[in-house]
Amino acid sequence: MRINLNADLGEGYGPWHMGDDDAMLDIVASANIACGGHAGDPDVMRRTVRLARERGVSIGAHPSYPDLQGFGRRAMALSSAELENQIAAQVGALAGIAALEATRVTHVKPHGALNNLACVDRGVADTICRSIHAIDPGLILLAPAASQLVLAGRAAGLVVVEEIFADRAYLPDGQLVPRSRADAMIHGPAACLAHVLAMLEARALIAADGTRLATPIGSICVHGDSPDAVGVARHLRAGLQQAGHDILPLTEIASGS
Repeated sequence: MRINLNADLGEGYGPWHMGDDDAMLDIVASANIACGGHAGDPDVMRRTVRLARERGVSIGAHPSYPDLQGFGRRAMALSSAELENQIAAQVGALAGIAALEATRVTHVKPHGALNNLACVDRGVADTICRSIHAIDPGLILLAPAASQLVLAGRAAGLVVVEEIFADRAYLPDGQLVPRSRADAMIHGPAACLAHVLAMLEARALIAADGTRLATPIGSICVHGDSPDAVGVARHLRAGLQQAGHDILPLTEIASGS
C-alpha cells in the first residue's frame, strides 16, 4: 500500500521550542506547519519550511483558532467570516514564507479544536473548505477519516486525503477520544504501530471498544509535541516498510502517481 506519514511541526514560538522538528523531518514524508494561530512565528515557520524543503518533505499549512495560550485546543465562537479570515491569514502567511524558500504549500490540515469541530459540524467544515478553495483550489485537504470535513472537502472540489492518528484512540462514532480522558492517547512505539497496522489491514477506523468504521486511509499522523514522538515515528516508518508499505509525500498520494 502507498501511504503518507505526517507530523504537526513548527510549533515553537520565539525562544520556546516544541518537539524535535529536525529529527522528525528525517522520518516523515509531509509536515503540517503551524502558521501563527496556535503556535509558530515567521522565524520558526521559515526554519521549518527550509528543513522540510531540504529533505524533500511536502509542506502543509496547519491553521487553527487564534489561541496561542491554549495551543489551539480550546473551541472559539467565530463567525463564518471570522473563520474564513483566520484560514486565509494563516495559510497565506505560510505560503509567503514558503515563497522565500523557493518552495510552496501543497496541503492544508486544520489543527486542534478547529479540526475536531469540523469533523462533526458540517457548517464549520464547509467554511474551512470554502476558504481553502478560494485561496488555491489545487491545495490538498488532509482531513480525519470518516469525518464531515472529508465530505465538505469533496463537495468543495478539493482533493482530499483521509488521515488516521497513530497515537490517538477513537470513539465508536469515529471521533477522537477527548484528551481529558485517561485513555485518549496510544502510548509507546509498539502500541502505536499495532494500532496503525490493524486499521490499515481492516481499511477502517478501529475504536477503543472494537467498533470498526470502513474508510479509505491515505495518511498517518504522529503528533510532533508528544514526548516520544521521534521514537514513535521512527518505529512506525520501519514497521510500515517492513509490512510492505511505500511511504510517500502527500502530493504523490493525492495524485496517485
